[in-house]
This record gives sequence, structure tokens and C-alpha cells, in this order.
Amino acid sequence: MRPAGSPLWLWLAALAVYAFLYLPLAVVVIFSFNDSLLNAEWVGFTTRWYAILLADEEMLRAAGNSLFIAVVASLIATVLGTMAGIAMQRWPVGLLRALPFLVLTPVAMPEILLGVSLLLFFRQVLDLTLGLISILVAHITFSIGFVAIIVRARLAGMDDSIFEAARDLGASPWQTFRRVTLPLILPGVVAGFLMSFTLSIDDFVITFFVAGVGVTTLPLQIYSMIKVAVTPEVNAVSTLLMALTLSLIALAAKLAPDSMQGRR
Repeated sequence: MRPAGSPLWLWLAALAVYAFLYLPLAVVVIFSFNDSLLNAEWVGFTTRWYAILLADEEMLRAAGNSLFIAVVASLIATVLGTMAGIAMQRWPVGLLRALPFLVLTPVAMPEILLGVSLLLFFRQVLDLTLGLISILVAHITFSIGFVAIIVRARLAGMDDSIFEAARDLGASPWQTFRRVTLPLILPGVVAGFLMSFTLSIDDFVITFFVAGVGVTTLPLQIYSMIKVAVTPEVNAVSTLLMALTLSLIALAAKLAPDSMQGRR
């Protein structure tokens, strides 16, 4: 039902925008069940493309690489991003005044620019062979800022007198963090982990620059498949990846709704 007082044209414009965003996704999901190899028209319902997908060794290997990279990168980025978020909120003095700029720059930087910068850094500065390690470092780099934003937003909504009271009662800084700060910011920390996991598992642009030869992630594997044609198998893996991504984003938004409003 249209909200009272809302102009009809505004309501129709909103519907048009949502249709533009989500109708292509709906088409991908529907045609992943299409019983046709050509994928040009609807022939009938089938689930055999999902069975073929689960038997594809290259796809399973790429999915395993993506899951491993996403989990490891998200864990490290969550620890570092949590520390950065606390530092930005609690100690914005001295050299730490530049911390928000340093942490948040990878968030605002275009992905293609970040990918090229990391490629040059790995090859020309570190002389590092591109592969699994370079992908991990790259994913940690762009994920830290998102975790820091969420944790900082979580801390900004809290009363500092809570932490001061803990110190007045004799708690050490570590005890204050472990028994007061961490339990209060834990939803934001978990939301930051889920967000960084989501960004890592479906990243293509940055991974494309730093992957090198011999390591393939799920987005890179999908890209190599669609260069020939968009087959129902591509639709099937895209549907599964979409379901995982949307589920994690919804869970992160539920855990830290205020923080998620600041995501780019």
C-alpha cells in the first residue's frame, strides 16, 4: 500500500528503481532451473544444473579457495579493524588523528585503483610471486576499513561513563576491554566479520589483479565461464553465491543496523 501523503510519481519511481535492481537477479535465479543448454528461452523446470555444478571439480576447487581466503582474511581483518575502530573512537589525538584517513582510504578508493596499486606493490616493491598470499593480503587490506567503520559506529552510540565506571572500580584496561567493551561491541564485531566475509568471497576486480597464475577464486571462475556463454551452470553458481551473500548481509544488518547505514 502506498504510504499516505506520498506522491504517486515518487512511489512509481521507487518501484522502477527496485525493478531495475532486482529483476536481473530474479532472471538469473529462474533460468538456473531452465531445462535448456542454450539458456535462450524457457523450456522446462529442472535441477540438474545444480547436480552438474556439484560434480564440477574446477568449480569446487575455486569455491574452496574463495571460502578459505574469505574466512582467513575476514578473521584477520576483524581483529585489526576492531582495534582500529576502538583507537579512532577513543584516542583521536596526536598521530592517531591520521588513523581514520589511513583506515578508511581503501574503503573510498576505486577498486580498480586499489587493485593496480597492490599489484605494483607486490611485484615492484616486495617482489612477491602472485598467488594465494597476495590475494589474502589484498582482501585484508580492503576489509579492515569496513570492520573499523562498524565497530566505531557501535562505540559512538555508547556512554563513555560505562568504561570510566569500570576503571573506577579497579578494573585494568585489559579487564575493562574483556568484560565491558568487548561484550558491548560484539554485535558490531560479528557484523564486521560477516561484512568482510561477504566482500571477500564475491570480490572480482581486486582479485583479478593480484591472483597471478594457478589460483582461481569463484568470481574468477565464473568470469572465465561467461566469456564463452552464460550457461545454466553459471546461473546456478551465481544463484548460490547470491543467496550466501544476501544472507550474510541481512544477518550483518540485523546485528548492527546503525553501522550498516554507513556502508558504501
